[in-house]
Amino acid sequence: MAFKRLIIAATAIAGTSSIGFTMMKDKNQTNDTKQNTLGFLPFLAKTQSALSPNLLGLNSTLLDAESLPQKSARKTRVVVVGGGTAGVTVASQLLRQASETIDVTIIEPNDEHYYQPGWTLVGSGVLDREETVRPMKDIIPEKANWLQKSVATFSPDQNFVTTAEGDKLEYDYLVVAPGIVLNWDGVKGLSETIGKNGVVSIYAFDQCQAVWKEIKNFKKGTAIFTQPKGAIKCGGAPQKIMWMAEDHFRRTKIRKDVCVKFATPLNVMFPVARYGGTLEQLRQKRDVDGLFQHALIEVRGAEKEAVFEKADGSTVVHKFDLLHVVPPMQAPAFIRNSPLADATGYVEVDKETLRHTRFSNIFGLGDASNLPTSKTAAAISSQAPVVVSNLKSSIAGKPLNAKYDGYTSCPLLTGKNELILAEFKYGLEPSETFSSLFDQSKPSALFYHMKVEFFPRVYWHCFVKGIWYGPAGFLKPFD
Repeated sequence: MAFKRLIIAATAIAGTSSIGFTMMKDKNQTNDTKQNTLGFLPFLAKTQSALSPNLLGLNSTLLDAESLPQKSARKTRVVVVGGGTAGVTVASQLLRQASETIDVTIIEPNDEHYYQPGWTLVGSGVLDREETVRPMKDIIPEKANWLQKSVATFSPDQNFVTTAEGDKLEYDYLVVAPGIVLNWDGVKGLSETIGKNGVVSIYAFDQCQAVWKEIKNFKKGTAIFTQPKGAIKCGGAPQKIMWMAEDHFRRTKIRKDVCVKFATPLNVMFPVARYGGTLEQLRQKRDVDGLFQHALIEVRGAEKEAVFEKADGSTVVHKFDLLHVVPPMQAPAFIRNSPLADATGYVEVDKETLRHTRFSNIFGLGDASNLPTSKTAAAISSQAPVVVSNLKSSIAGKPLNAKYDGYTSCPLLTGKNELILAEFKYGLEPSETFSSLFDQSKPSALFYHMKVEFFPRVYWHCFVKGIWYGPAGFLKPFD
């Protein structure tokens, strides 16, 4: 069945030329290889030309605050905070399903939209950086209004948000999905040395290409790859780039001259035991030094020293020649300091319905939410249909029947032509799409080519266009 879904999905991507369009009151309830070698998907190279502009929805309207929709007797006003994966996907699905009954406004200050899962591939020399970015105006969905400003404050008791410029935007329903931000200053000395002294990171568009340059030119010495404390975007990415670098060192026959270290605050390679066991075996087999329960707290760039804090509070210094750093991350300040946040600074939502626990006309999803699951684009693919279904139900005065089970996925690159497709849900319980066909706990060339060739096309042409539902493919999981 899983294989059949994949074939249906892939065929639809290659051959679809049109998809039809069809689609809020109650508050204060307690309640984001360049070569086509995937044998049975040869059509993937034709994806872009196969999809029509009308299907892709490229005609968004850029407005200032004064020209945004005002209260209407016919249409419900939905404001979406964030134009990243989560915000755009929810808006796209809403407008495809309920465009006749709602107005959608996206508040997003940036000019560009990034496919962030591709940055590991950029840092590995597999993709070019420009393949991971598109103009925001081409991603904002058709029929949506785009307010290109930053949110400053929320007033959930009065149903409006205020922008940094002082504009007040009223809503009937609010979807909060601004993503999270990198805290380069969370590690002493990191801001001053990133991009210099052999210190690099795949976690920023302006940095990821430099990672491949450093790896490609590395000849001998110590290469350290770090993972920070706390929640981050894609918890597997810190070691993905490590495995890809280690693979390159082996292929170029310099591995014997390189000491590879992986530093993590965890006491295991990966928290889901089914995949963590395989990764630990790989670590030992490939002679990677595991610095477990080590959190990076300082980088001394000029001295080529990385300072780590251990679980007992003591510190240890490791010399490096190449240091790949993943900075700590957090919700944006306008979320952390808002009435929408919980004690940890993330948007407080019910983990199943994704409605805010204190404001019933507010929903949250994506990286800025406090959902107890890994923050990935795959997670958003399952969260967005829940938000859309429950928002429509709330508008109609119906029970919120759509439930999110915590599904997320981490395509764990372990080298060129190797990938472990980790899929799991709440409780770190595996929830695999292809388990009847493949052992997903083992590295696979098939899954590698899905990551490199299939997923990026799905993202740009289907995911953010509101017609892709993660493990369900093109089959809408909820009414």
